[in-house]
Amino acid sequence: MALDRELVMAALRRVIDPELGKDIVTLNMVKNVAIDGSAVQVTVELTTPACPLKEVIERDVKAALLAAGASDVKLELTANTRGAAGPKKDILPQVKNIVAVGAGKGGVGKSTLALNLAVGLSRAGASVGLMDGDIYGPSMPTMMGLKGATIAARGGKMVPFFVHGIHAVSIGTIAGDEQPLIWRGPMATGAFRNLLIDKTEWPELDYMIIDLPPGTGDVPLTLCQLVPLTGAVIVATPQQVALDDAVRAVRMFQQLDVTILGLIENMSYIPLPDGGELDMFGKGGTEKAAGRLGVPFLGAIPMFADLRANSDAGKPHDNFDKNPRLGAALMQVVESLAGQVSIKNLEAAPPELNIS
Repeated sequence: MALDRELVMAALRRVIDPELGKDIVTLNMVKNVAIDGSAVQVTVELTTPACPLKEVIERDVKAALLAAGASDVKLELTANTRGAAGPKKDILPQVKNIVAVGAGKGGVGKSTLALNLAVGLSRAGASVGLMDGDIYGPSMPTMMGLKGATIAARGGKMVPFFVHGIHAVSIGTIAGDEQPLIWRGPMATGAFRNLLIDKTEWPELDYMIIDLPPGTGDVPLTLCQLVPLTGAVIVATPQQVALDDAVRAVRMFQQLDVTILGLIENMSYIPLPDGGELDMFGKGGTEKAAGRLGVPFLGAIPMFADLRANSDAGKPHDNFDKNPRLGAALMQVVESLAGQVSIKNLEAAPPELNIS
């Protein structure tokens, strides 16, 4: 049976992106179709290289075309991270998506997860920046292996470090390893603005991850007023006393009209050598809180000693490469975040149909 373009496109309209809830033709994901008798070549462009359901889309495209009469299907999956559609923003126009990572309290692993989110998105193929905005407790120099490093300058602006596959800036590399930053609110927010906007030469990025100080103070408020955030991620541990503060952080962002992309449960449980789990803090508490708040739950990260050791050593890629269970947990959270960003951008302004 010879196929024509109309039949092929009709078949592809039956393929639904499971996260975005629309067919891949309407989403402008079909970028090229070539037909030779009953053989079909098609290129599908994912909305993020970290698409969590790429295997599902690949399977469904092939099944739809074979059902339409194709004898041979060659599918190429590409990716182009999408930002919000509409007029170009004035602040950081070269950055497609800006994601704040916050927490209601300190000590929950917010900075650790901010770094690993950035590295995970980069490993998936995205261009990623990381801005360490935790002015009072910058731990990124240690976790990135940059203690004692000097940041370069060009044309009066700082050039971010390119390390572990990401572009990164931290106040900790400027102030010194052991120098306390004894600043009142205006000084802290001024330094934050300089790092993020005025004094840093950021390249074009698919994602910028911003690690915020814990709590609901001046710096998170300044961020929401300064830049068009795609959304915020809140890190919590599962016990109720930590969740109470996490809920306050969620409510702060919601009051500032910032989308909550999701909650992450860190230190969810301790994996045991026999394959069991030791529930120290009430595993699942964050997921229950996310359900009550009506916001996405991005996933849980167990308490692996490797995560602490690799962070202290400044080797974040080892979290993905040397412990399969830890790497899988981290990538699940990374892909869930990428999916929520795509959903947010689609809901804000659905893309127009434009198939070549």
